[in-house]
Amino acid sequence: MVRTHPWVCQSYSSPVLSEALLSGASGQLRNKASIGGNLLQRTRCSYFYDTAAECNKRTPGTGCAALQGVNRIHAILGASDACIATHPSDMAVALSALEAHVELLSPNQSTRRVAIDDLYRAPGSTPHIETVLRPGEMITAVVLPPPLAGRQHYRKVRDRASYEFALVSVAAIIATEGNMITIARVSFGAVAYKPWRSMEAEAALKGRPATLLTYQAAADAAMRGAVGRGHNGFKTELAKRTLCRTLADLAQISTGTQ
Repeated sequence: MVRTHPWVCQSYSSPVLSEALLSGASGQLRNKASIGGNLLQRTRCSYFYDTAAECNKRTPGTGCAALQGVNRIHAILGASDACIATHPSDMAVALSALEAHVELLSPNQSTRRVAIDDLYRAPGSTPHIETVLRPGEMITAVVLPPPLAGRQHYRKVRDRASYEFALVSVAAIIATEGNMITIARVSFGAVAYKPWRSMEAEAALKGRPATLLTYQAAADAAMRGAVGRGHNGFKTELAKRTLCRTLADLAQISTGTQ
């Protein structure tokens, strides 16, 4: 497994990545899966898999049954009227917070590097085009920058404790000097078509004291553009609480909630 490989343990200390990897699927599936396959997972949407349902991602132009259907697990950020599906990867959320890149190889052997946040395409009116990969391209590597100082944590909220996709997840990296936050990285999972890096939350954290009021302001900023579609409306408040709890744990401050 990636997280227990000796080179990773000795040369790249990243709790947020290890925790994200461990929270995904089961040990058996993780040992069979590939890194590229994890990043390029298809959407988790029952209407996408139901061939009798309308789905613009599966059959462009047919509509999105999730808009008026059971959409409890669907996106509250970055979606469109053509598709409100979410990306299911846990690892991608941690990689977003770490500002990782992927290396792509084309059939003519040329290569290029793309930031993980730029790998996925917004659904817009063409949700069937999910990534920026060109025909024949494949992921050959994930490139991680030097580890950041500070504390890191990945928190996954789900309906059951294992072998389950997230309702909301948060990857956070925080460094402080005294009580002031100097480094802040925040990415959400299960709220958008891709791992959702929140620059708004980061801006609300940097240069501010590590207090619950600061965390709450960051959570409000992160979810300011959230749009619920009925069953998934609860995700906005859940995402806020998950971020506050994650940041509080990193700063070792109790939120007073369980």
